[in-house]
Amino acid sequence: MKFIDEVDIRHKRVLIRVDFNVPLKADGAISDDSRILQTVPTIKYLLDKQNKVIIVSHLGRPLRRNPHDSLDKVAHRLHAYLPTYHWHFVPDFLTDAHLLEKQQEGEFVLLENIRFYPGEDTNDVKFAKQLAGLADVYVNDGFAVSHRDAASVVGVTKYLPSFGGFLLKKEITCLRKVAENPTKPFVAIIGGKKITTKIKLLSKLVRIADYVLLSGGLANTFLAARGYEVGKSIIQRQEIGQANYLTSLAKRQGTKILLPEDAIVGPDPEGDKSKVRLINAIDKHEQILDIGPETQAKYEKIISLAKTIIWNGPLGYFENPLFKRGTDFIYYAIALNKEAFSVIGGGDTLAAIAGKDHLENIAHISTGGGAMLAFIENGTLAGIEALEKNKIKL
Repeated sequence: MKFIDEVDIRHKRVLIRVDFNVPLKADGAISDDSRILQTVPTIKYLLDKQNKVIIVSHLGRPLRRNPHDSLDKVAHRLHAYLPTYHWHFVPDFLTDAHLLEKQQEGEFVLLENIRFYPGEDTNDVKFAKQLAGLADVYVNDGFAVSHRDAASVVGVTKYLPSFGGFLLKKEITCLRKVAENPTKPFVAIIGGKKITTKIKLLSKLVRIADYVLLSGGLANTFLAARGYEVGKSIIQRQEIGQANYLTSLAKRQGTKILLPEDAIVGPDPEGDKSKVRLINAIDKHEQILDIGPETQAKYEKIISLAKTIIWNGPLGYFENPLFKRGTDFIYYAIALNKEAFSVIGGGDTLAAIAGKDHLENIAHISTGGGAMLAFIENGTLAGIEALEKNKIKL
């Protein structure tokens, strides 16, 4: 696989896949544009080489074309970061060809939400050819979607010279450093609701990490496996066997899995009542909604000694201020360890740390959620493999 700084792409029509799947407020406004910002260097690099840049992305999980999931709002935000470049928004590239014909070198266009087209998710051959027909060159800078076998990620690489962008390069480099050559001690903090989606990740981490610190609904399943009462907390009882297996595997590997020793509990995650409970004193009518102060202190001590850190998944129900202190505490513990190479990823995790101080201390904030987990688990992704297989010359 080659990246755009290893070839000379000039005066070309460049189709670039990015991930502008930004979070939206209730009124449809963009609440966090970091995914847009992180792709700007690649787009600007291609524009400055007098290319016609055609940008492809998705937004949300639309079942049909609709205004809420339109990328029109994203186009205006992107232009705010590229104010000196002319641009167009293309509502339908299959019927609005005249807008692409008007495009000049050094200009960019943003195509409407690619998931408005059924052929995207099914990687339809005809659709992939239509998309590829817009350009001379393909660039993948959408790491966060590179685990998907979609037309704009995998399909188009069969018809165009294909390369990786700067963000894709950074993601691969940083995640390989964590997964393949971590400096010890290596500490992984894994939260979130379900163990099911993270079984493969945990299986990999207990083989390479020194400590795996668990929290959230995922930790509740491990607590139940050890015989603790977790009340009305989120739990996957059908995965208790997997929790026991991972605990056993960790012991064989010499990796320490740590679970919360106390918790912030309440009758309702959306409510205004909370109290601190030791893990062995949870009432059957209560829910575990955050880690408690003793757990914060224990986790912080381990994090402070780490040389490599990876964090995916909030530690509690951070949407309610009563239950976000654990997530905030762990973030600052990571950010203040300036000796560690730290990687943070996952949609909920990024939402929880958005706008916080000391973000510059984090070595890498991954744009990928599922893609980040899949890459650590497998060492590659469908979109990366497609670039590696591409032999079409520029």
